[in-house]
Amino acid sequence: MGDRGWNMVKESGAVMRVATILIIEDQASVRRLLVQVLEDAGYQVWEAANGRLGIEQFRVHPTDLVLTDLEMPEMNGWEVIVALTHTYADVKIMAMSGMHPDELQKAVCCGARLTFQKPLDFTALLQAIQGELGQPQLNSYT
Repeated sequence: MGDRGWNMVKESGAVMRVATILIIEDQASVRRLLVQVLEDAGYQVWEAANGRLGIEQFRVHPTDLVLTDLEMPEMNGWEVIVALTHTYADVKIMAMSGMHPDELQKAVCCGARLTFQKPLDFTALLQAIQGELGQPQLNSYT
C-alpha cells in the first residue's frame, strides 16, 4: 500500500515496528477515548472528524488500519469504506456504530473486515486489531 508511517520502538533489546491506525469518528469524546486507548496499547494514531477528512488524512499518511464510524456528516462510513477499498486494494478497515447489527453487516459487504457495536468493548477491539495487524500489541488495555 505504499509508504506507511512506521515508528520503531526498542523493547527487550529488539526493535519493533509500531503499527499506525487512523480513527475516523465525528464524536470528539469518542474519538479522544479511542486515541487514548490505542496509544496506551502502543499504536501510533491519526484521527479525523469525518469521512472526507479521513480520506484526506489517509492519502497523506497511509496507515496500517482504519477504524471508522458509520454515521458521520459530510461522508459516512460506508462511503469511506467503498472509497478506500477501491483506491487501496489492501487497506484494512474496521467499522463501528451504535446502529442495528444489520447495518453493521452492510459495512462488511462494502469492504470492512470487522465491525463493532457501540458502546465498544475495548478488550475485544484491541484483540481484533492485534489479529488484523498480525503482530502482538505492545501493551494491553485493562
